[in-house]
Amino acid sequence: MTRKTHLVLGATGKTGRRIAARLRLRGTPVRAASRSSRVRFDWSEPEGWDTVLRDIDVAYVVPPPVPGPVHEFVVRAEAAGVRRLVLLSGRGADDWGDSAFGQDMRSAEEAVRGSSLEWTVLRASNFAQNFDEDVFHAPLVAGALALPAGEVPEPFIDVEDLADAAVAVLTEGDRHTGRVYELSGPRSLTFAEAVELISRASGRPLTYRRITLDAYASSLTGQGLSRSDADGIAAMFAVLESGVIAGTTDELATVLGRAPRTFEEYVLRTAAAGAWDQR
Repeated sequence: MTRKTHLVLGATGKTGRRIAARLRLRGTPVRAASRSSRVRFDWSEPEGWDTVLRDIDVAYVVPPPVPGPVHEFVVRAEAAGVRRLVLLSGRGADDWGDSAFGQDMRSAEEAVRGSSLEWTVLRASNFAQNFDEDVFHAPLVAGALALPAGEVPEPFIDVEDLADAAVAVLTEGDRHTGRVYELSGPRSLTFAEAVELISRASGRPLTYRRITLDAYASSLTGQGLSRSDADGIAAMFAVLESGVIAGTTDELATVLGRAPRTFEEYVLRTAAAGAWDQR
């Protein structure tokens, strides 16, 4: 592969697989890497990183769920001659205070922004696709979602838009260098409102119930997560409930050059595909 090759980490995940497909369609050489891809990349196996980084020009980086490894990855990327890094992070990372949530993303930002490489950080709101591709999906199929989120809304971002934005940043070059983009959907919804829209579009009587942070963490441990991991996820909801990232931004439209997709568009598309049909 030539030096123009783009590395996509997390290539089987929600953002990575969409970004890799878009780059391929453009005719851009892509090295798609993850723990389960043909090209293997594992954050816990640094001995394999140099091979993955060989002849890479630009890399899309999804950080691991622990602080630290991205610092060593950046050193390896610099030594390999990588020119630019695009990092996925979380919306409003500067406003999370001393929360246990997001230490992995803040550590990764520190590594990337402190490097000698060109860089861009994409700080995204909660994904709309969490309702059909992630932790919220199974409870919705079962008929009820219970979370520690109340009346503070969230501007859910459609991952299709995030992938479009990431490809723009990966391929358009200098105008995005040194930028931290705060990316949100076009309007904010409470989780209860989101579930109501899903219920209406799917034709199923879905319900939403607010529970405590401790009850949510306990439910996650019941699904097999460690208590520390469960507490970290629950801490995200404490950040959401503080309201510091409840508003919308116009930065996604700026990157895309168009209006972002609404949550309703996501719901219609996903309901039509049968994602919330009862199994």
